[in-house]
Amino acid sequence: MRVGLTGGVASGKSTVAALLAELGAVVIDADKLAREVVAPGTDGLRRVVEEFGADVLAADGSLDRPALGAIVFGDEPARRRLEAIIHPLVRARARELEAAAPQGAVVVHDIPLLAETGQADRFDAVLVVDVPVRTQIDRMVELRAMTPEEAEARVAAQATRDQRLSVATYAIDNTGRLEDLRERVTEVFEKLTG
Repeated sequence: MRVGLTGGVASGKSTVAALLAELGAVVIDADKLAREVVAPGTDGLRRVVEEFGADVLAADGSLDRPALGAIVFGDEPARRRLEAIIHPLVRARARELEAAAPQGAVVVHDIPLLAETGQADRFDAVLVVDVPVRTQIDRMVELRAMTPEEAEARVAAQATRDQRLSVATYAIDNTGRLEDLRERVTEVFEKLTG
């Protein structure tokens, strides 16, 4: 069973991924893979530096994510150039990890930009972690020390809430307590495995 998991920034998608892993799913995290494919010494990092310049490197030679973020968030053509480098590398690595999963496993691909990249049809089911936009912004301001303007720019750089929900097999509301979220995730997991 191949499952896509997505949700807007600060929706709680990582929490849902952790709950699914607790239930026995094999979780492949595209964000972690996106870091892996641009680690020092990788072809991915070399290509990002060629495209965006040495100013995106930290003093230790690693990718300076905030510097790169300052370039690409709010600049759609720049973001698309970055995605054209990163996404194929992440997909290739995800295929390797999926091939290594145990037979019969529920393999969950945690993909923040699933709706944006048109990947919904690649999965047997798509789970969308859903919260109102105001909640996303409030969480980023409170938990990530962003300004409201920075938070709004991050939300605006992603698919809309309606666009994400339009690809959902199951929507997972994350506006309540952790216990409520755990109950809903368990319910969805049972449907996936039943």
